[in-house]
Amino acid sequence: MAQILAAVIFVVMFLLIITEKLERHVVTLLSGLLTLILVFGIGMHSMDAIVETLNFKEIFTVEFWYHTGETAETASGINWATIIFIAGMMIMVEGMGHAGFFRWLCMRIAKMVSYKTVPIFITFMIMSAFLSMFIDSITVILFLAAVTVELAHLLRFNPVPMILAEIFCANLGGAATMCGDPPNIIIGTSLGYAFSDFVANTGVIVLFAVIMMVVYFYVIFRKKLVANGAVDVKALPDPKEAITNKRSFVISTIIFLCAVVLLITHAQTGLTVAFIGLFIAVITILTSGKESLIFMKKVDYKTLLFFIGLFIVVGGLEQTGVLEIIAGLIAKISGGNVKLMIGIIIWGSAIASAFVDNIPFAATMIPVIKSLAVAQGVELSTLAWTLSMGTDIGGSATPIGASANVVGTAVAAKSGHPIGWGEYCKYMAPATILVVLFSMVFIFARYL
Repeated sequence: MAQILAAVIFVVMFLLIITEKLERHVVTLLSGLLTLILVFGIGMHSMDAIVETLNFKEIFTVEFWYHTGETAETASGINWATIIFIAGMMIMVEGMGHAGFFRWLCMRIAKMVSYKTVPIFITFMIMSAFLSMFIDSITVILFLAAVTVELAHLLRFNPVPMILAEIFCANLGGAATMCGDPPNIIIGTSLGYAFSDFVANTGVIVLFAVIMMVVYFYVIFRKKLVANGAVDVKALPDPKEAITNKRSFVISTIIFLCAVVLLITHAQTGLTVAFIGLFIAVITILTSGKESLIFMKKVDYKTLLFFIGLFIVVGGLEQTGVLEIIAGLIAKISGGNVKLMIGIIIWGSAIASAFVDNIPFAATMIPVIKSLAVAQGVELSTLAWTLSMGTDIGGSATPIGASANVVGTAVAAKSGHPIGWGEYCKYMAPATILVVLFSMVFIFARYL
């Protein structure tokens, strides 16, 4: 009975998220509450299952904040490390945005390439991928697309091709690191992988894929990147005008660089992502004075609540053994063939992520790949990189597949350049297929 209840709650939750009838944090929190009452209370009569899923005790352990050297098994349920880290990075990004960092960076790079359309197109793609390795892709696209529209107006070119390329590269860059995309944060904190582990594995795939995509988007968009008429470069705004407060700008830049260093070295220092997220948030608040209240108010609390509800529902599937059944089905279909198993995971993840939120899908699949690794004798890390690439890249295929897509197309539409499903998928779906196919072949070649 408990298995059926857990599965029904999960399916209904997914359908409600897709239909967008209710805000997604409301959906997951209600679903999480039903899981605690119906699945754990009525179905299992287990207080232990509730305690394990809420997972509060994890926060009060030394290992949560500092790795002592021993590999600890991460408990099921709410992944508080993910939530604390994302909250901390949100506060840092608010500080950077308020100081004008992102707009300054975009305008500075545009000026460095003499405001020429094709060089801007290429450098903005690379910048989108790079920034998304450390900062949430939504933030990256929000600022990058806005500046692209501004430059398009000043330089008289169509911003749509550039915005589409930036969206894809933002999703692609997020796959390169542990903190680049929410599914990677969940995978890393759940399975105990460090920032360097992602860079050395998914990061290598992304490096080649970015080069491939720069060529791809240039080839298909080169004729659309022609400026309509001459432009007076002297009349363009100075990048320094983007800086709203020099002191805040310097401080936010230092904090960002500090966050990057801490993330790169956290495997060596033993500091966990939860500690880093909290530390960065505290430093940002302490150095921002009265503005810190503004930053804290602007934190996307709805997303954090969404995560909490989601983890509880997935915990219900895990506690009742539903995810082990799914793992058994994948193993049965693949017949023990590791290549087929990887193919099912990466393409299944990519296709699902093109239409539904990749965060709940990734959270659901982590216990599945753990079961597969144990039952089939496959390296867990190989399945982890497969899941990461599938969920992170698959979302690029459709306008609703990832939050960055929704934000980017919304900015374009607001500026008078609406991007329909047909136009979006015409360029982005083939790019997605190319990268997922390349990722699968790369995984076969490197790990099998």
